[in-house]
Amino acid sequence: MSREVPTEQYLVNPGAKVRLDRFDPADTSGFGGKKKDGLKEVDALVKMLDPLQELLYAEHKHKVLIVLQAMDTAGKDGTIRRVFEGVNPQGVRVAHFGIPTSEEAAHDFLWRVHAQVPETGEMVIFNRSHYEGVLVERVHGLVPKEVWKDRYQEINDFERMLTEEGTVVVKFYLHIDRKEQKKRLQARLDDPTKHWKFSMYDMHERRFWGEYMKAYQDVLERTSTSWAPWYLVPSNHAWFRDLIISTVIVKKLQDLGMRYPKLDKAKVDLSQ
Repeated sequence: MSREVPTEQYLVNPGAKVRLDRFDPADTSGFGGKKKDGLKEVDALVKMLDPLQELLYAEHKHKVLIVLQAMDTAGKDGTIRRVFEGVNPQGVRVAHFGIPTSEEAAHDFLWRVHAQVPETGEMVIFNRSHYEGVLVERVHGLVPKEVWKDRYQEINDFERMLTEEGTVVVKFYLHIDRKEQKKRLQARLDDPTKHWKFSMYDMHERRFWGEYMKAYQDVLERTSTSWAPWYLVPSNHAWFRDLIISTVIVKKLQDLGMRYPKLDKAKVDLSQ
């Protein structure tokens, strides 16, 4: 990479206060380059991610969980397509959490999530996640306040347990503003090839924008920990979103200090 990418300024420090109305979702500060430069950097990072993911799978020692949370149209699917386009699907899996099934709803809110966490050597991407329990369920009053308020600590304990068992947990909130969401929804209406992506549910949820921003602020403040930090990613510009996320993931994998397993050649007999 030829330019330094300012990922640390988007890290939510444990205990920090978060005001989303003061956080610019169109911010690209600190990069020192334009869109074309950012796209080149993303290309380079994607190429770096492929061998790192292969090494993760081959060493079979660590686990990586990547959480993507955002309002509708913020780019969760786009991030997955762009950042992970070159990795081997044998060691990468995407888990999506929609409306709970009757079986899932009959258990505690983490039951369906625990079944999807990564195995050793695997990288799993949560497209939405266990945080739906303090976002959608909070905003729409699906559970009492005393229930969702306790879930912040339950989530922190759950993620601590994962990290103590060898999982690297990194979480990204993709932040866009209401105006940008409207623009993206209109683009889906205008393009026949994107009609399949348009949902009246998205329009319904848009009415609760203010309530969701409050809920996300609480999530970022109460569940960004030293063992499972949140990155508050400006996402009005897709290229910058992908740049921040790919930079963080590559750095996290590099910091693991992974090595390919050594083969004891003395035990190999090809004469048979």
